[in-house]
Amino acid sequence: MEITPQCVVALTWTLKDTLGEELDVLDEPVEFLVGGNDLLPVIESALQGHGAGATVQLHIEPEQAFGDFNDQLLFLEPRHLFPDELQEGLTMEGSALPEGCHAEAPRDTLYTVTDIYPDHVVLDGNHPLAGIAIRIHMKVESVREATEEEIGRGSCGTGFFKLHVAPTDDLPSDRTLH
Repeated sequence: MEITPQCVVALTWTLKDTLGEELDVLDEPVEFLVGGNDLLPVIESALQGHGAGATVQLHIEPEQAFGDFNDQLLFLEPRHLFPDELQEGLTMEGSALPEGCHAEAPRDTLYTVTDIYPDHVVLDGNHPLAGIAIRIHMKVESVREATEEEIGRGSCGTGFFKLHVAPTDDLPSDRTLH
C-alpha cells in the first residue's frame, strides 16, 4: 500500500540539526495519521506515494516547521509566584500562569521553564525547535488504512510534533498542545 491522505504510516527516524547533532531518534516504529494533525505538512507531502521499506530524507527550514525564534515570547517572572518544586524543563499552559505574571504573556501559548534563579524564573513560549533547521531521515516501516476513529480524531495519538503539558500538583493539565 502506498502512502496517501487518511492512512496510517509507521515510521522510524533520526532527527538532526544542520550541524549534525541528534535531536531525536525513533528506533521503534511509531504510527502517525497522514492527513491529520500528527505530522508536519512538509513531512506528509514528502511521504506521499511511498510504501513500506522506503527511506525519505528531508531538510526542513524553520518556517516549514516550528517557525523562527521569537524573543517576544521570553518572560522573566518573579520566582515567588511559582511553587518551590518548580523545575527547569517543566511546561505549562499560559492559561495556568500564576496571578501576577506579565499581562503581555499570551495565555494561549505553552511555556517552558528554561532557567530558575533566586529572584526570577525564565519562561519561553517558543517551541523547543523554533529557529532550528532540521534534517530528518525516515524509514517507512508499514502503511495501513486509518480507522474511522483515527480519522475522526485527526490523530493516532502519538504525534511527535506536539508538546505535552506535564501535570504537577500545583499546575495541573492533561491537554496536549501543538
